Amino acid sequence: MFTQQQYEGTLQENYDLLCRQLDALLEDEPNVMANLANASALLNQFLDRTNWVGFYVMDGEDELVLGPFQGLPACVRIALGKGVCGTAAQTRQTQLVEDVHAFPGHIACDAASRSEVVVPIIVEDRVFGVLDIDSPELARFTEEDARGLEKFVEVLVKHLG
Repeated sequence: MFTQQQYEGTLQENYDLLCRQLDALLEDEPNVMANLANASALLNQFLDRTNWVGFYVMDGEDELVLGPFQGLPACVRIALGKGVCGTAAQTRQTQLVEDVHAFPGHIACDAASRSEVVVPIIVEDRVFGVLDIDSPELARFTEEDARGLEKFVEVLVKHLG
């Protein structure tokens, strides 16, 4: 169905193409875990210079639990407000972290990770979880990446309801 794609436009054009691919990939599939798994695989193929791409989903009212991902084994549970993921979920704001070692309370699931971007996933005004992406490079992610990933999450949310 999908093959390795070469992305040759501007970063914004590439994120727009990625969002269209996600929408087509998830069309007519009601299973949330299958959709999250395919979304993480698609992002992993799209992004370079990353070492972890995946999701944490809310488990109860105050904790995130590991969901589908691409990368090394990861932390299983993260309390709301803890680390970059817990902060994104609690504040409902994207966290763009140039140096994870400078982030107060950073949770080091993979010692190779140096930078991170986390986008909260809000479904019907409730925090569903977060999209978490790590890189072994300092300052790997830009504001443009953050905006593109927020659009990616908006498309994903259409398929989570």
